[in-house]
Amino acid sequence: MEMNLAETKDFASLRDFLRRHLLENVMPFWTRHALDPAGGINTCIRDDGTLVSRDKWMWSQWRAVWVFSKFYSDLEPRREWLSAAEGIYRFARDHGWGSKGKGCALVVSADGQVLRDHESLYVDAFAIYGLCAYARAAGSEEAADLARRSADYALDVLQRPHDRIPHWPYPVPPGARVHGLPMIFSLVLWEAGQFLDEDRYRQAALELSDEVFQRFYRPDRDLVLERIAADGGEYPPPLGTAVVPGHVVEDMWFQIHVAREAGGLDDRITEAAQLTVRHVELGWDDVFGGLLLAVDADGHDEVGWEFADTKLWWPHTEALYALLLAYEQDPRDEFLHWYDKVHEYSFAHYPVAGHGEWAQKLDRRGRPFQQTVALPVKDPFHLPRALFHCIKVLGRLAGGGGE
Repeated sequence: MEMNLAETKDFASLRDFLRRHLLENVMPFWTRHALDPAGGINTCIRDDGTLVSRDKWMWSQWRAVWVFSKFYSDLEPRREWLSAAEGIYRFARDHGWGSKGKGCALVVSADGQVLRDHESLYVDAFAIYGLCAYARAAGSEEAADLARRSADYALDVLQRPHDRIPHWPYPVPPGARVHGLPMIFSLVLWEAGQFLDEDRYRQAALELSDEVFQRFYRPDRDLVLERIAADGGEYPPPLGTAVVPGHVVEDMWFQIHVAREAGGLDDRITEAAQLTVRHVELGWDDVFGGLLLAVDADGHDEVGWEFADTKLWWPHTEALYALLLAYEQDPRDEFLHWYDKVHEYSFAHYPVAGHGEWAQKLDRRGRPFQQTVALPVKDPFHLPRALFHCIKVLGRLAGGGGE
């Protein structure tokens, strides 16, 4: 679809295009290739659906539970989606916990044996996210109880210094605090608080949201840093001056969601919308197009983030939604101009012809490469989630109430 949304404001046609792409291309890839009859979902697969390994990364399992559950509840009540969510949930429920009984395992085998134990609190974040969505979709009190258990565990661990929190695959340097923890837990604890009607989760989420804006956002640079010192000061470069535009863009739509539901935070919503476009501009590669994975806050060549000059799929998917959401909050054409650019680059480079899903890793020039970036998986999360949210906001912009 050729994009000129800034001029046409044809939100309905874009909604219909993205809905077809999601339902006719993206989701069939996962239901056709990835659901494991023995339980869980196979995410160690190639772009053509070829299976590489049946090892189950719990990071991916809980994300997939969220996708299939959320789609069943809020997109279409397709029985196949609830069935998929249930199968993955049961596998994760039965096999996905660490050896100490608290915290999620990182990787388990196809038959549920723990291969890598509790190495990342992010897996627990995705467990909270997926469990709340599944509990709602299936009416499962068991899943709701597990969400409470996971949220309570996370609240306890988040009291530690960041360099003592299990944080794979991004080691926390000694004496640092990292943006990723308040970013993700502000969202998932808020959603847990809303679903479970628990004020302590909502309050924790708002405190973490405050931390993003009051500590990681640096007004002098108008940027959100990935790492700061534990006392709130600057962490030495290059680690302390790394900016990951995709993380910030994703975080800003998280913060808009939280602030809208919390109420009374209109200034924060406006700030998040502006920071969205600020970081898309910062990350845009004027030479080859697309969003760079990371940049240095002070413009130096050395960037304290691995694979900084790559063009991964997920920052682009997050930017698609974040820019539309920003426009909904503050209808300025600037947001739509950037949406057009991100959309054009994304649909020219990422969809895999004949297979439905998107390639996940491109180099700076837009060529595929094979090295592992973060997790060795093809994850059913960022793309379907972003398309789902885009469809909803475009429906509202078109006057259709989110549909």
